[in-house]
Amino acid sequence: MSLTTNSPGAPLHPDAILDALDPEQRDVALALTGPVCVLAGAGTGKTRAITHRIAYGVRTGAYPPTSVLAVTFTARAAGEMRTRLRDLGAHGVQARTFHAAALRQLGYFWPRIVGGAPPQILEHKAPAVAEAARRVGASVDRVAVRDLSSEVEWSKVSLVTAEDYVRAAAADDRPPPSGYDHQTVARLISAYEDVKTERGVIDFEDVLLMLADMLGSHPHVADQVRSQYRHFVVDEFQDVSPLQHFLLNQWLGDRRELCVVGDPSQTIYSFTGATPHYLLDFTRTYRDAQVVKLVRDYRSTPQVVSLANDLLRRGRVTGALELVAQRPSGPAVSFTTHDDDEAEAAGIAARAARLVADGVRPSEIAVLYRTNAQSASFESALSEAGVSYQVRGGERFFTRKDVRDAIVLLRGAARSADPDQPMPEQVRDVLVSAGWSGEPPHARGAARERWEAMQALVALADDLAAAAPEDAPATLPMLVDELAERAASQHAPTVEGVTLASLHSAKGLEWDAVFLAGMSEGLMPISLAETPEGVEEERRLLYVGITRAREHLEISYARSRNPGGRASRKRTRFLDGLWPDDGRGRRGGAGRGARGQARSQLSGEADVALFDALREWRLSVAREVDKPAFTILGDATLAAIAELRPSSTAQLARINGIGPAKIDRYGETLLDLVRGASEAS
Repeated sequence: MSLTTNSPGAPLHPDAILDALDPEQRDVALALTGPVCVLAGAGTGKTRAITHRIAYGVRTGAYPPTSVLAVTFTARAAGEMRTRLRDLGAHGVQARTFHAAALRQLGYFWPRIVGGAPPQILEHKAPAVAEAARRVGASVDRVAVRDLSSEVEWSKVSLVTAEDYVRAAAADDRPPPSGYDHQTVARLISAYEDVKTERGVIDFEDVLLMLADMLGSHPHVADQVRSQYRHFVVDEFQDVSPLQHFLLNQWLGDRRELCVVGDPSQTIYSFTGATPHYLLDFTRTYRDAQVVKLVRDYRSTPQVVSLANDLLRRGRVTGALELVAQRPSGPAVSFTTHDDDEAEAAGIAARAARLVADGVRPSEIAVLYRTNAQSASFESALSEAGVSYQVRGGERFFTRKDVRDAIVLLRGAARSADPDQPMPEQVRDVLVSAGWSGEPPHARGAARERWEAMQALVALADDLAAAAPEDAPATLPMLVDELAERAASQHAPTVEGVTLASLHSAKGLEWDAVFLAGMSEGLMPISLAETPEGVEEERRLLYVGITRAREHLEISYARSRNPGGRASRKRTRFLDGLWPDDGRGRRGGAGRGARGQARSQLSGEADVALFDALREWRLSVAREVDKPAFTILGDATLAAIAELRPSSTAQLARINGIGPAKIDRYGETLLDLVRGASEAS
């Protein structure tokens, strides 16, 4: 399902938009009038389906672009959706998070309805919650403030007032934060609202509440918004909270032009107030809704998909979808039992290093765990193994001072850029003055993180240059604009390091190789999951972790916490009957060597002999310069060469992953290899 255009962002013919889709995705794209419910399993191309639906509606004239509002849950997902829509030529469509869309509308109408500027938004609840706790006589520390802040947020997104909190928490079987009772929490919620009022601030939940109230109380405001936005798409609908659903209903009014997309099996945020009921009950609310199921999994190998299906089959997951793997067979899933946490971290670091040596990019490897506190041991082990890493949930890329300084330099250089000098070269020249060098520093820690951030900017420049058409090469101002758009949506470029992340923060992401660590009782399911519903949510969380893996999946746990400690831990109950009896083995058939695994990326049009020759050449170059193979060219790039068989430098430059610097260094050799393979055949 490849989709090519004459130039990025050029309008596509409607037939070309549909030709890029499988039959079920095509059904989504053709369902232009609502209500529409898309049940999309992990890796089934839901973002592709809904962005092509919007683009098809725009190109056929069914939707004026500015009449569409696509809503999702993270700035990253919204940024990705905007990029895809732009590449499909659907300019003018709004793709935002709930909060970003609401904040924009509230900022527009507030001066007209209330007068003056909107109140300042409280970035963090903690100070106001601490003050509220003091007023009600509750003793708090940093951990307690965090837990109470979460409870305040739950009450607001659940549309539960202080007066209703005790009853609602009991009905939800929701225990209060440790050390407090429901009555104290209810009084604290009331005091928290008083603190905000006195300080003249609002929180993020208030943005949605105030806008929904404004739409409900002022018909002319509602009419203006509804005349602007007439077609709504909501992604991750299983994660919608009562507050978000209330605002969505205000946006819609009595209209039915709504397309929702979700997967009940990936409901993992119930503790924050999210509920899958709106997705599961969609056909009761809209009895004539079109329902399309996406079950073809293009992300993961059959081995990974089989484990994911078996995991859900053993649980009580309402509305679970049975995925059907579309990728070739891959390596078996690996299950490993370690003596202690230190041994587990060291073992994972060693295997990650081997994957990098085999050509897997560090950014395509992830170590996922249940709690953020588990990251420290993996940070230490990866450092010892000499493998770079990044901790997801740490400092945001665009808030780093070194990144902000580099962007300022690039913006200044863009004003006087030499139009004859290739953009990637200009970027390298500028970033040298910001501390970047062609080789990574040997030092670890801050110096290495700084270099990797700069290198991410260099790689983004290379990617933009490679994607640009030959007759309209990418320019430095284009890169600066791209960075500005990404900064606004917090859509950071890829940093070349192994990702360390909690299972919750991994939602919506994917990697070639995933290590699921700490899969023992007490961590999976977490000891706090005391109800059957809580335990089943933990099962769904494990399902999310499994389905992040494209090809390599390794699951492990440690028998004890410390070396020499008592081996009292047990593996997670969720893998009973799925974990090999001896606790150490592989599932899904015999594993394959690195070459066989790499070949799984090839399409039916690829020249296998050429691909193997390209890998042999890459290995020799890597040995000669003493660098990991992936730094020469990645497997995906070699597979593209083997499929497209370029005959000129211009054709080579169109392949993703080959920038001007790599063309200068390897271009003629690559073309010679392609010619040699053609002659041999």
